[in-house]
Parts: sequence; structure tokens; C-alpha cells
Amino acid sequence: MKLVLFDIDGTILLTNGAGTRAANRAFEKLFGHEGAMDGVDAAGKTDPLILKEMFANRLSRDYTADEAEKIFAEYVIFLEEEVGKSRIDIMPGIPYLLEQLSSRKDMLLGIATGNIEPGARIKLRSAGLDAHFRTGGYGSDSWNREELIRIAIERAKSFLTDGAEFERIYVIGDTPHDIVHGRATGAVTVAVATGRYSAEDLSEHKPDYIFEHLADSDRVLGILG
Repeated sequence: MKLVLFDIDGTILLTNGAGTRAANRAFEKLFGHEGAMDGVDAAGKTDPLILKEMFANRLSRDYTADEAEKIFAEYVIFLEEEVGKSRIDIMPGIPYLLEQLSSRKDMLLGIATGNIEPGARIKLRSAGLDAHFRTGGYGSDSWNREELIRIAIERAKSFLTDGAEFERIYVIGDTPHDIVHGRATGAVTVAVATGRYSAEDLSEHKPDYIFEHLADSDRVLGILG
């Protein structure tokens, strides 16, 4: 069996600022500061790292575990609202690709995202794509992207039998973080330029494969086997 781990934002879909607005609302509600996301580059980062920058920007300190728990709880509530009134853009080729892969018995689809798990589920559900994914690693598992990918892989092993190993593991994402940290886990890295990074930008990090988008279904499926 092969394991294919997808990033969410910029790879599967875009929520057109819903996450940023939800994070700003949560921070303002709890700490009274507006625009805590201003100047924060969230691309490829985990939610805990993004929160760290928000605290540094507005409060000049790090957060405590209790503060993180409270702000993420508020964030999830606001994210549900913001996603509900936002346009959700699904990236080219994604619906067909997920349908094809998730129907195969030799493929297991999972998520490897910096989103905390409840946030990831809200985004995927908003696009009607959540049913394709059976496991994953999330920002709520670790602030470190390499570690959350490793956690996703370990969780996915529960779908194997008799101590088997995955024939191959793929990490698909739209940022250099997906490439660098995916490679560190031993995965085959597939970069896609549907986020903020161009194909030229991504190629500098030497992914195993690179696409402008995933609409070239035959070629993508050919790579995944």
C-alpha cells in the first residue's frame, strides 16, 4: 500500500482569508488587540508557530499552554463562521484526483497540515472533501512540521496488517516547508505551485516532482503509481 499525505491550504483549497480573520477575532476577543495577524507570513507554518508570531507582534512574549488552548478554542468557533461566509476555492484537478486515489485499495490518503485538527476538518468539510482522508498529522500534534508528518505516517500504519510497511510515501504541498520536511521523513515530495510560491521558487528546494497545478491528472496518477 502507498500513503499519500496532502497539505490543505494552497494545495487542496483556499479559504480566501477565513483563517486569518478567525485568528484575528480570537486574539482580539481574549487579549484586546486588533490585527494580530498583520505581518505574519502563515504559508507552510503550523498554527502554533503562527500563534507564537502573533504573541510576539502584539504582546512581545510567548504564549502559555493555557493561553494556546483558550485561543484555539475561540479560533475554531470563529473559523466555522468565517468559512461559512467565505468563497472556498478548490485547487485545479483536486476533486478528480482525490476521487481516483481514494477509490483504490492500494492507496491510503491522509493529511499533513499545519492546521490544528479541528480547523483542518472545518476547511475540508466546507469543500466536501473530508471523506477522502482517513488519517493525518496536524499542527495540534506538533509545532514542527517534520514531526507532524512523522506522526501522520505512524497513525497511517494502523491501516496496515501484519507489520507491513508502506511501499512508498508521498507528501504533496505548495510550500518549501512541505518539500524540506517531507524529504526529511524519507517521503517522495510533490510540489504544486497553486499557493503563494511559483514553480521556480519551489524548484530551488529540489522536490522530486513539481507541477504548476494538479489538473494534469494522468501525469499525477502516473507518478503516484
